[in-house]
Amino acid sequence: MDYNKKEEVYSKVVRAGKRTYFFDVKATKGNELYLTLTESKKTFVDGKEFYQKHKLFLYKEDFEKFSDGLGDVLTKIGELNDTGNYKFEEYTPIESTPEEVSFDDL
Repeated sequence: MDYNKKEEVYSKVVRAGKRTYFFDVKATKGNELYLTLTESKKTFVDGKEFYQKHKLFLYKEDFEKFSDGLGDVLTKIGELNDTGNYKFEEYTPIESTPEEVSFDDL
């Protein structure tokens, strides 16, 4: 393994309609892990297919805070959905799944 290059360690692709999300775990030159989250959305400009991309870099010192924040928001969405005031027909709150990723594992 060449530690002088940024290396992709793991990748997960989630397709969601016109959007595709990429979760990529990479290693820095110093062999520290970080996560890139990319949203790719298919659009058309003058009849030609075009992909609009947005990328977020998440570094190890922020993993726990990010995970906590995301968990809190998803829990709140579930609570709001249960009130019946919002339309989230396809949303099911996440309890705990075998595929759940802990940033401690990285």
